[in-house]
Amino acid sequence: MKPRHELKIVINYCDYIVLRNRLKCILPFDRNSQNGAYLVQSLYFDTWRDKALREKLDGVNRREKFRIRMYNGNADFIRLEKKMKINGLCYKESDVLTKEQAQKIIEGDILWILDEQRPLLVDLYCKMKGEGLEPKKCVEYMREAFIYESGNVRITFDRAVKSGKTDFFAEKSSRISVGDGTMLMEVKFDEYIPSFIVNLLQLKSRRTNAFSKYALSRIYD
Repeated sequence: MKPRHELKIVINYCDYIVLRNRLKCILPFDRNSQNGAYLVQSLYFDTWRDKALREKLDGVNRREKFRIRMYNGNADFIRLEKKMKINGLCYKESDVLTKEQAQKIIEGDILWILDEQRPLLVDLYCKMKGEGLEPKKCVEYMREAFIYESGNVRITFDRAVKSGKTDFFAEKSSRISVGDGTMLMEVKFDEYIPSFIVNLLQLKSRRTNAFSKYALSRIYD
């Protein structure tokens, strides 16, 4: 796994317009986006004691979280991901799931994982059996992404965050808006980020923070 720097900055709509207009003149959109944006849908896992949530809120230096993710409601491309934060750097493991496999995991039917012998799936199995890890909350939002290959830089804007129960594949869900219109800019890169991009992203009175869409989704629990 390759470590990644990940900076998060909460912004307002005016900030977003300014930054987007700067970036679109220089950087291309993510090639997977549709008209520049796409829908991200994630199902987060946590223990019955909310270990992942508490470690995030407490700023634990070494922590992890599991999620199942798809884009634009496309159940033909689903991934299981484990995201880790170690000494301020982010690491991510991922593996492909079929819709049937994802649904079985959501329903707690996980014995089949032992026949798969895929490390990330086995890790999830052990955590579900040993720590009581279970599907906890669905989160969805619209994302715009700009990329720059040198430094593997990725700049995203997330908006319209909604949360709901664990009805990951429901066509019509009861997900509700959270965050009072909060928008989030994330800046991700490997070893370095070019100085011209740093200059493009400058905003007055904005600082990086430990914002979490999963934590935000749990505000009404």
